Order: sequence, then structure tokens, then C-alpha cells
Amino acid sequence: MKIFLAQIKPYLGNVSKNLELMIEIIKKQIEEKNEVVIFPELSLTGYLLEEMVYDVAISKVPNELLELSKDISIIFGAVELGEDYYYYNSAFYLEDGEVKHTHRKIYLPTYGLFDEGRYFKEGTRIRAFETKYGKVGMLICEDVFHLTSSYILSEDGANIIYVLANSPLRMSDKGIEIQNIWESIGKASTVSNTNFWIVSNRVGVEDGVTFWGGSFAINPNGEIIKKLKVLEEDGAVVSIEFKELSKARVAGSGKNVKLDLVLNELNRIKQNR
Repeated sequence: MKIFLAQIKPYLGNVSKNLELMIEIIKKQIEEKNEVVIFPELSLTGYLLEEMVYDVAISKVPNELLELSKDISIIFGAVELGEDYYYYNSAFYLEDGEVKHTHRKIYLPTYGLFDEGRYFKEGTRIRAFETKYGKVGMLICEDVFHLTSSYILSEDGANIIYVLANSPLRMSDKGIEIQNIWESIGKASTVSNTNFWIVSNRVGVEDGVTFWGGSFAINPNGEIIKKLKVLEEDGAVVSIEFKELSKARVAGSGKNVKLDLVLNELNRIKQNR
């Protein structure tokens, strides 16, 4: 299976320009015979929107993307105006001309430079879903810092976890500190849950905030099998082989989870809080 990581620099608040950019990339990937293309979080709108949230929200996926999804599966992020008239930071999976699944970001950061909770409503579900390439799941940026998110998707049968991100640059004396953190979380998750991680993180600068890119893919053995450039627009194909799942699952004990025990202990903790 061939997946294209589209590490782009979206235009802040300019949906038509971002759509044009995405369509250009998608058409090229169709020509290249790739099967899935994944864009970063809020790829259709840009990230630091603030009051622009209300102007760029979509209630329906653009028809151009639905039409293209007949030839390639498409994963992208946008501001979604929900049926409840709240706004969500959402990821969409398009396939065969329809929306197969929508994931609404669960964990909205409100620390440091982040203020997502002011503009977005939290999602309430984490679900794996069927595609023509098997069962997969999607998470958005901060979701992955809560290990239960990946765990739930894995127990729900996801063989691939697609992650859309807008991760700002954080440096330390060890280099790009946040890159090390992301890769460490991904390795721990894939080894524990025996699935693939495919992460698309954006680049560019918005309102003085720099996004570092470095999109990557990890196999079920916790090995990084693809890594994109840092601080530059980039794109690359990730080739994955599903037989790696069976090898990892036979060799490891990640799928031997005692769900009843986990639920009982979590209920106990919840009652004691």
C-alpha cells in the first residue's frame, strides 16, 4: 500500500487557495498511482484563525475533493460547522466519492500559545472505521499526547492510525525537542498496539509561530520508515506491508489486553476521584 505524506504550508484563512493547492497535489498522486494522500491538521484553512473560524468553516466537504476521492483516498483537516451549530477542528476521510468518517479533535489545547477551546467544541468519540484498505483510525495533534486515544483505536481494530498535526517548533540544547517527543510517543504506541502510525505535520509561519514539519511514518515494530524534511515543504510516499502487522502481533503481547481488568480499574479510579 502506498500513502503520500503531503507536508504543506497552508494559507491562513484562504480556503480557495488551500483547496487549489490540495487539488494539485491530489491529482499528481493519482497519476503516480498512490492509494492514500494525507494532509495536515486544518490544511484547508490554516491554524491560528481566531475570529476567522466563523468565516472558513464548512458544513459540507468540497465537491472537488469528493470527486477526486473516487481515484484516491483523501485525508484532510478543516473547521467543521457541526449539525449542532458548534465549530469543530475535524479530520475527514474521503473514499469512493463520499465521506467515510469524520473525527472531531478530542483534546483542545488551551496552554501556552494555544487557545483552541475558545473557538472549538470538543469531539466526543474515538472510533476506528472500515476502508477499502482495512480498518483505520484518525487522531488530531494533541489527541496523541493522551495515550488512551491510540489505545482505543487499536482495541477497536485500527491497523493504521493517521495523525494530522499542526505542531509548533520547540527547541532545546538537544535540538528540536518537540520532534523527539512526537517520535517517542509514536514508537511507544506502535510497539504497544502493533499498528502503523502515519503522521502529517505542517510547515510555515503564522503570526510569528513556526511549524516544524518532519512528518513521519512508523511500523508496528516501532521503527521510523519515513521521515520528511524539517522546516520545509515536502512530500514523500510511504510504502507499507500489512504482513508486518502479523509478524509484530505474533512476536509481541500487545494484543493480549485484559479489557475487563482495564475497565474495572478505570471505573474504580473514576469513582474515587
